[in-house]
Amino acid sequence: MRRNVSEWVGEALYSSRPLASAKLAVKRFAPILRHPLQAKTTLAIHGGAAAIRHTLPPVYPGAMRIDNAEEEAVLKVIRSKRLFRYYGPHPGPSRVQGFESDFANHIGTSYAVAVSSGSAALVCGLAALGVGPGDEVIVPAYTWIASAQAVVSVGAVPVIAEIDSSLSLDMADVESKITKHTRAILPVHMRGAPCRMGPIMELARRRDLKVLEDVAQAAGGSFLGRRLGSIGDVGAFSFQFNKIITCGEGGAVVTDSADLHERILMYHDVVGGMRNQIAEEKMLAGQNFRMGELQGAIMQCQLQKLSRLLADMRQRKAALKGLMGEALSRRGMSFRVINDPDGDTATSIIFFAPSAERALRVAEALCAEGAPAFVLYDKNRADYHIYAHWSPIVKKRTWSERGGPWCWHDREMNYSADMCPRSLDLLSRAVHLDVSPDLTDRNIEELATAVVKVINGLA
Repeated sequence: MRRNVSEWVGEALYSSRPLASAKLAVKRFAPILRHPLQAKTTLAIHGGAAAIRHTLPPVYPGAMRIDNAEEEAVLKVIRSKRLFRYYGPHPGPSRVQGFESDFANHIGTSYAVAVSSGSAALVCGLAALGVGPGDEVIVPAYTWIASAQAVVSVGAVPVIAEIDSSLSLDMADVESKITKHTRAILPVHMRGAPCRMGPIMELARRRDLKVLEDVAQAAGGSFLGRRLGSIGDVGAFSFQFNKIITCGEGGAVVTDSADLHERILMYHDVVGGMRNQIAEEKMLAGQNFRMGELQGAIMQCQLQKLSRLLADMRQRKAALKGLMGEALSRRGMSFRVINDPDGDTATSIIFFAPSAERALRVAEALCAEGAPAFVLYDKNRADYHIYAHWSPIVKKRTWSERGGPWCWHDREMNYSADMCPRSLDLLSRAVHLDVSPDLTDRNIEELATAVVKVINGLA
């Protein structure tokens, strides 16, 4: 029996969200759910009227929620003249230190160290874990290049592994890539959704490996009730402008280990050992990756808004998936697998077309309708989220002729643009739509209409 739109929405909501959240979403979007979507059959790409008639909100979740709270917090820092976390002209609490405490409590770890960027967080995490020359770190074929470049920055070699239909590490391929040189696994919670952290941690413990979670795109997400970043040995976060919560540029490193916390403190500050009363015989040379007080003040405010941001994105994603699900299913298309729907931060909707050619046609037609869609992998468009475009890594370029991890490694490591064929196939068929927490009811109806119209209209 053919189900109506309300049934599809109800299924999407109740199968992927806690009950209270699902009820809120049904109530919130009830006006849309009363009737099936009606879409004109002539596509905009063929000369028809575009489905999107009202401006869609920008997709900078935390940035778009900046208000008087951040403004007043920044002004307080400026008035205090204390821009540096450790001291200033007048006594008073550090905003960075306050954010670290708040963030550790939120993530559920014993410690958090605020740093200057997500890349800095990754490098600090790897250094704290003792990763260095001669070591290998397994990274997914789909992640921002910073994940792999952080490995290179500490003198280790990135080993690129396939992804599965959740767009996160394929565990069978990860296990096949482990060698005597492997020191760590670096799972990345891409596009806001969690990796299968249970199997990753089981494999790591069985093979005596460390785990560094890259949570740059999934702050506030979880896997089976545990916050992302708190499951591995170390978690690394980014607060760059595009991220869920932001101070423009910033990051954080979290851990439950007192020893790792000390090492992070020392690496993120050239005199971090001295500033934090670490025993002299433990002290190591570090870098300067500290966060400033202005960023700390903003992040304290942003963190307070995270739960609301996630709730808003989850409600909107559930409604969109429900409205477009039937059309996708009829045409042989499917949504990305979400390893734990309750832990998804819901920043995007991704669905797979039957072929790369069809995916490109769908994305092009959606853009003509006013819906900014794109295919995750297009060999003709450079994108540093895809390993095939990581030319500094694939070509093994180093800053000096005799320096670099590949020169120091005990075995030959070769890369090629086609070394992860399953990943490229999945990504070339994956159509992506952003989910803004600020989408209105009208935006949602028009976005869903655009998708249904395009899916039904393309032969």
